[in-house]
Amino acid sequence: MKQVVADAAIRDVKSGMILGLGSGSTAALMIKSLADEIRQGKLKNITGVATSFQSEVLALELNIPLIDLSSVSQIDLAIDGADEVDPGFQLIKGGGACHVREKLVASKADQFLIVVDETKLVQNLNRSFPLPVEVLPNAWKQVQEVISEMNGSCSLRMATKKAGPVVTDQGNLVLDVLFDDGIKNPKDIEMAINNIPGVLENGLFVDLTDKVLVGKIENNMPVIYSPSRAS
Repeated sequence: MKQVVADAAIRDVKSGMILGLGSGSTAALMIKSLADEIRQGKLKNITGVATSFQSEVLALELNIPLIDLSSVSQIDLAIDGADEVDPGFQLIKGGGACHVREKLVASKADQFLIVVDETKLVQNLNRSFPLPVEVLPNAWKQVQEVISEMNGSCSLRMATKKAGPVVTDQGNLVLDVLFDDGIKNPKDIEMAINNIPGVLENGLFVDLTDKVLVGKIENNMPVIYSPSRAS
């Protein structure tokens, strides 16, 4: 199903585009499909902007030309996954701890396309999936205390295949936050958290998404649809 969604996303790509290349499992499949289209000559003069070290390495392995984010004034289309999508197309991202570069790319893109499976659709953000907050290493405890005063339960994200915490591509740490009743006002929460000293960025993507492609299984077959944004 993820492969079908990834392939569907490539239909929005046109020759000559500068593309934001997302991170995560579905985005990785999209990058591989993109490389196939380029190799077959169906897409030409494509340049990628990576959202993470993961997507950068994959694009280089597949011979997709890359340009640094600081070298572009705008991106035609960014394609990425999400951990949660609400009816208004507000997102939580950062399960892979790449949300800072992902948000930089998304905010510079003329169009931001999200590809997910149906399990990522939620009525309210943060009821079950924690909000990632990237913090400076020597500030995590202080930030944790401030967020706790906002009725947010914080835990330092720990690595699974190394001792100690997860370290982001920027060399920072990640706090995973669950609010008591989820997040009903993402714009206010995004701003409040980013105003805490020691916070670099959080995983709320507010008013950035233009289109969502959703994959689901129907009659044992993968189906793709694009929901309408709730007002």
